[in-house]
Amino acid sequence: MVLADQFLTYVLPPLSATVAGGLVGLERELRGHAAGLRTHTLVSLSCALLMLAAAHQASWIPADIPRDMIRFDPARMAHGILTGIGFLCGGVIFRQGFSVHGLTTAASLWMAASLGLLYGVGSYGLASGGTVATLLVLIALRWVDAHLPRRAAVDVTVTYRRHGDFPESALRDLMAELGLPTGRLGRRMRAREDTLEFGTTLRTQPGAKTDELARRLAEDPRVVGFSIEPRDD
Repeated sequence: MVLADQFLTYVLPPLSATVAGGLVGLERELRGHAAGLRTHTLVSLSCALLMLAAAHQASWIPADIPRDMIRFDPARMAHGILTGIGFLCGGVIFRQGFSVHGLTTAASLWMAASLGLLYGVGSYGLASGGTVATLLVLIALRWVDAHLPRRAAVDVTVTYRRHGDFPESALRDLMAELGLPTGRLGRRMRAREDTLEFGTTLRTQPGAKTDELARRLAEDPRVVGFSIEPRDD
């Protein structure tokens, strides 16, 4: 009976958190994201261990300290953990050109931490439901998102030589000719490389004329380089 109680109290919470974090991380790992299986598992496990320690402070507080002088508040541990996880989540968000990537992975790390906290305090029902819901969002909603009749987001960056006429109008004319609405166009000048860089996010139907855009840009003698990348978090 004692061993069973010890297992339920000290072993089952971190074990459950490890499984939950591993499942969430496995989805990220299979998608090729930087924060994958090990990162999510460690985040969930560490959160569970810290909350478990906070919830059982009486077991590691020296006996000679009067109990009326101690204030147990596991919620303070949860606040500190989630603040620290915010820095970790910020590390997986990065800017590439004029687009931002890693937001979904940052959210999954935050979720792994939350699941670890719930398992750590023994809230298995809420934690299990959260684990299932997280996997449904990452897996099932990705399929739904891929089949929705919507416009796809494509990040386009074009680098021109800085000599001659300002190329912005020529780029806009090319986009309009191909039926690709540009919207707001970002600009950047690189003095050392003597180039101008333009970037925009196209909202187009899947299969739009991005291949033709790449061909036309490759034929332009003023274009130093370009990238056309579908957005994927």
